[in-house]
Amino acid sequence: MKNYNTVFSAWRDDELVGLICVMDDGIMEAYIHYLLVKPDYQLKGVGKELLTRVKEYYNDYIKIVVIVPEKVSKSFEYSEFEKDNDKISMFYKKIRY
Repeated sequence: MKNYNTVFSAWRDDELVGLICVMDDGIMEAYIHYLLVKPDYQLKGVGKELLTRVKEYYNDYIKIVVIVPEKVSKSFEYSEFEKDNDKISMFYKKIRY
């Protein structure tokens, strides 16, 4: 997680159970790249707590952005993230062989 601006982790004793990684532009926007929670700890508030820490840390920013598949978007809605219905996600990936 060396090149991320912000990383928060969740631990149970010496076991890493959750991780969130964020990049930001230093002033206005932050982008959540990863929110990972071990399967045994999902739906137990770990992800919500990690999102809460990010929201508190970036409280002065204009927005915090996350791109997620539709099937997990409800998890973010529970943490007050809103869908931007007039936008679409676009990606570019060039594969070299």
